[in-house]
Amino acid sequence: MDDPYLFGQIAAANALSDIYTMGAKPLTALNLVSFPSCSLDKEILAAILLGGAEKIAEAGAVIVGGHSIEDEEPKYGLAVTGTVHPQRMVTSVGARPGDLLILTKPLGSGILATALKGEILTESDIDETLRGMASLNAAAARVMLEVGIHACTDITGFGLIGHALEMAEASDVGFVLNGENPPLYPHTLEMAEMGMVPGGSHRNRLFYLPQVDGAEKLKPEIRDILFDPQTSGGLLMAVASEKLAELTEKLQQAGAGAFLVGSVVKHPVARISIT
Repeated sequence: MDDPYLFGQIAAANALSDIYTMGAKPLTALNLVSFPSCSLDKEILAAILLGGAEKIAEAGAVIVGGHSIEDEEPKYGLAVTGTVHPQRMVTSVGARPGDLLILTKPLGSGILATALKGEILTESDIDETLRGMASLNAAAARVMLEVGIHACTDITGFGLIGHALEMAEASDVGFVLNGENPPLYPHTLEMAEMGMVPGGSHRNRLFYLPQVDGAEKLKPEIRDILFDPQTSGGLLMAVASEKLAELTEKLQQAGAGAFLVGSVVKHPVARISIT
């Protein structure tokens, strides 16, 4: 990525994501940095840290210091703490048969990042994706607490399939996902058809595919997208069907996405069925 400031914002938003899945309020953030100070200008590092600091301030948290090491590849992340009332904490446990599954950001960031690294696309080509990755899940988290949902997880490195399976396992249910028309960032399908698929997608598919029914019916590019590892992805919420309209409306009013991607069903073991 050419813009180190944006890189810092995306990394910080990604690090803060777990706090929001619980309905917690971010409290502190500790910078964790690796950087090749002998080969890259330190102004790049300053821009990364500035981007992260501004995203942390947007979240209402404070920086309490940091750690850095010398490394050939720049890396940046945060160790984050937060506070949440025990009776209001949301977890991945609690999805119930009959619930509907709502996703708050489109899919495809891993595929598009691969295309960016391969110089097939430019940053301007994926501007909408970069803005989505840099946006906090804070507004979506506030809405889910206001409306009331049964379970939540964020979609990050294990892709939609992997994280959905984790929530299904924690809740002792099955999920049915819509594989025909998943919500996508622009250019995702085109890049997947060209084979711009990160290695993490292949590893996710190898690990999780045995617990998935119906994947063989999908086009290969759609299957790759469903296993695509996301950076700073959206929240996946299990909500009672009678609250769907309220949740969707309030998410949209808050500027978050509200994509219906599946439903929860009774199942003796945690599995995902794709329709």
